[in-house]
Amino acid sequence: MSAPANNGACIVGWSHTPFGKLEDAPDAEALIGRVARAAIEDAGIDPSEVDAVYVGHFNGGFQKQDFPSSLVLQSLPELRFKPATRLENACATGSAAIHGAMDYLGAGRGRFTLVVGVEKMTAIPGAQVGDVLLGCAYRREEGEIPAGFAGVFARIADAYFQRHGDQSDALAAIAAKNHRNGVDNPYAQMRRDLGYEFCRTESERNPVVAGPLKRTDCSLVSDGAAALVLTDAGTAAAMGKAIRFLAAEQVNDLMPISARDITRFEGAREAWRRAYESAGIGVGDLSFAEVHDCFTIAELIDYEAMGLVPEGQGARAVLDGTVAKGGRLPVNPSGGLKSKGHPIGATGVSMHVLAAMQLAGEAGGMQVPGATLGGVFNMGGAAVANYVSILERLR
Repeated sequence: MSAPANNGACIVGWSHTPFGKLEDAPDAEALIGRVARAAIEDAGIDPSEVDAVYVGHFNGGFQKQDFPSSLVLQSLPELRFKPATRLENACATGSAAIHGAMDYLGAGRGRFTLVVGVEKMTAIPGAQVGDVLLGCAYRREEGEIPAGFAGVFARIADAYFQRHGDQSDALAAIAAKNHRNGVDNPYAQMRRDLGYEFCRTESERNPVVAGPLKRTDCSLVSDGAAALVLTDAGTAAAMGKAIRFLAAEQVNDLMPISARDITRFEGAREAWRRAYESAGIGVGDLSFAEVHDCFTIAELIDYEAMGLVPEGQGARAVLDGTVAKGGRLPVNPSGGLKSKGHPIGATGVSMHVLAAMQLAGEAGGMQVPGATLGGVFNMGGAAVANYVSILERLR
């Protein structure tokens, strides 16, 4: 079906599984089945109206079944003979799938797209999970770093600490904030308020993982899926609910951490700059942000990359309450990856679902009162693939 000239893609339906070790979902196919039809029903359309499917699935060895695009048809046979495509961009895989769907709409090739992000991570041993995740790093230089991807971010934390001083108090405050926020997220893997002292203190239950990073500084290995239905703004204007993309930017940076100043997340900075310019806003206009806290040091640097505080002053944003639920700019009111979990392919889609829920006033206990503009930052690798979205409620 041809679509009218696209004047801004909109989210018009969504669904989300709980994240965690989902033993009742043996594989990605089962997880896809839980969200695909549910998102279409939430949008209030018939499955036959979906023109194309985009699946975000990193896999990388988590499961033997690769080539997941047509797995959607197992739960939605109505989509047989519709184009279905898998996209992958490390931990930003979900956002890559969203961009693919938006490009399809923008080209006028159809009216409705279904986006599914999915990952089943917990079916293999922990050591194997770590090796799979190292595929998101530059193996030629970083493949032997102890503690895998946590070791990569420990090096980032060490470099930041050397330049700006010990930030352990701030990292603990970020972890505590996100665990506190996650209590109100029905999808979160860990819904426990651990408290600042627990997050700050090394203990048998909170051991050091790598460098200055403790267990509470690291996101969780998770299973889960999330889905969105997208359409153009003209079509969305007549639907029950619509969350519009004011901006959707992607910026890729060099992969080796040795090739750049890794304490600055320069690709993320550029993605935020372009998004603000495209949307015609500044950081002060945002009501909240969902940012990629795969490790607490990442969220700390995110504060600086998005322009919330000057370089080297990320700690201030969390220690003075700016990014708290009731602060000037709540960051990760969902609990973030730290509390919610981080099923790689699902993460970017999940972040957009949770932002859409905020803007639609459907976030329940997570709700930021009066939210009108939301920012989403999803990154792949160590700030290599950087995606920023600015969202607002259309209706």
